[in-house]
Amino acid sequence: MTKYHHLFHIPVMGTGHSVDTPVRVAHLGISSVISLVDDLLLERIRKFYSDKFNLSYSRISANEKDGRAKRITAYFEAVKSIVNIKIKALKEQPFFENNDKKRYFELLPDESPLKDLYKKLFNMKPCPEREVLEKELTQEIAPGSIDANIMVKLDRKNFTADGEPLPEEFSDAKSALRGFAKSSLDSSMVFSAGLNKGLFKYITGFPDFYRNKEGEIKKKIILKVSDFRSALVQGRFLAKMGIEVYEYRLESGLNCGGHAFSSNGRLLPFILQEFKVKRSELFDELQPLIKKYYKKTGLKYPDSALISPPLVTVQGGIGINGEMLRLMDYFGIDRTGWATPFLLVPEATCVDNETRRLLGSSDAEELYLSNVSPLGISFNNIHGTGSEIQTNKMIKEGKPGSLCPKGFLKSNIEFSEKPICTASNEYQQKKIEEVNSLSISKEEKKNFRRKITEKTCICSHLGNGALINLGIARGKNFPQSICPGPNIAWFDRDYSLEEMIDHIYGRRSSLVSEKRPHMFAKEIELYMDFFEKEVKKTAASPREIKSLNEFKTNLEIGMDFCFKIAQGKPYKGENLASLSTCVKKQKRRLNSICINLEKKISLKN
Repeated sequence: MTKYHHLFHIPVMGTGHSVDTPVRVAHLGISSVISLVDDLLLERIRKFYSDKFNLSYSRISANEKDGRAKRITAYFEAVKSIVNIKIKALKEQPFFENNDKKRYFELLPDESPLKDLYKKLFNMKPCPEREVLEKELTQEIAPGSIDANIMVKLDRKNFTADGEPLPEEFSDAKSALRGFAKSSLDSSMVFSAGLNKGLFKYITGFPDFYRNKEGEIKKKIILKVSDFRSALVQGRFLAKMGIEVYEYRLESGLNCGGHAFSSNGRLLPFILQEFKVKRSELFDELQPLIKKYYKKTGLKYPDSALISPPLVTVQGGIGINGEMLRLMDYFGIDRTGWATPFLLVPEATCVDNETRRLLGSSDAEELYLSNVSPLGISFNNIHGTGSEIQTNKMIKEGKPGSLCPKGFLKSNIEFSEKPICTASNEYQQKKIEEVNSLSISKEEKKNFRRKITEKTCICSHLGNGALINLGIARGKNFPQSICPGPNIAWFDRDYSLEEMIDHIYGRRSSLVSEKRPHMFAKEIELYMDFFEKEVKKTAASPREIKSLNEFKTNLEIGMDFCFKIAQGKPYKGENLASLSTCVKKQKRRLNSICINLEKKISLKN
């Protein structure tokens, strides 16, 4: 399997914010993830970087047959070429000078065996042995992985220019998978947002997802999961087709960036404990299914695969080294993902200056869980973005909605046989007309219209910041959206790559205030906010009551477990005191909310 020296990766961020992160940091050994939602954005950025690095470029038009897959393949080939150029240049650099070779080794975690060898080199006098060690260290230099992400729920069906439906393999998700699979990358595909059986079955058509004669998997699978059951169900489905999961990537349901997929009240620490106790099942139960498939199809299952259990990593809300140590040492997690803090690292992410200033000056009150996504899924947001300003301007002018230039989120069929997007001008006008015709009060109509027009074109807006950052577009006509996690409130300026990585590894004074609450405490608060909203809007039907009671029970179990953790010894810089205080406060709040729920139920009955 691919050697990786760091203890963290940079997860996918929007369609544009991590779009060129491998170009920026992969040569320094850091892995990151690119979104495959917007292939049109990838094409524009490929043109930019092809010109910058003198790569050959031939435009793949929007109307070209299988264009989506071709654009994705071409983008990854360009990114790989650039990373290889940078790695080659880095390897040719001398030691003992202030250059990227020095950065590569000094950014490594202090406990890395490779870093130990690097330190040894500097204690040696010039001699043949030192020259041998220099060559050995240079050979060990490897780029970070250029990974891809498909949000499996985004699987739009596509049509010909004449309006005829295209075959299933030309859906958005399958085309994206095909584009990645046909690239020459040796990296990973991250699947997020659940199980898409059709997409997962489609993987079997690409040999790179299976082990070769040497036992290596060229294209590895990473599943972003919410709990152990989800990991086992998805892993079992893939295993029956001989597909191994290289990594299970856990993410907090609410304490994260991007779309927020709330669990039923199950808190991350409790889920982590379940993985700690049961993770061997992900190998012991699934590997026999994989071996059975290999045997049935005549493939050889190499001995090396018998000792390759999947990795388990976690991301969402991590903000300090002590929390990372908690995850890795206490829960046995292999690596961690740090996303939101890197939005303030210009060397690592593609964010326009205006939006980065907004992030740096933000506080908790400006960050919120919004309803702007056309998918109908809660979306982490911040007030004051170019997208919000543009949306409000269009509403005031009586022209709400987007022209829907890309249509990746088309899914609504209320007014047409072909899906349209709820953020589009076409949908919002028709929906507003429908609301205006209803026999309801003016205030009710106003509330309905607000809910309709708050949907925004995140297809384009999430990529606009990248275009502005690279100078491909100007901000005036390209409103920018961004989706940071709540953690951004504690990071208040631009940081160098060294500053952020030293912060992650606990090698410097913390970049965040010691008052910052523990990541587990913040998650509890977010889930309590979510639960309170659900109670307020419930109609108290038997089904809703059952779901809310289950949510409450899971919260209580999770908070009890967190309180137990809080009584232990903190890791360096870990604010366990805030966790203890939070549990006590939120338990009282939970009781109060449940009293209100009981009153609702009584009034209905």
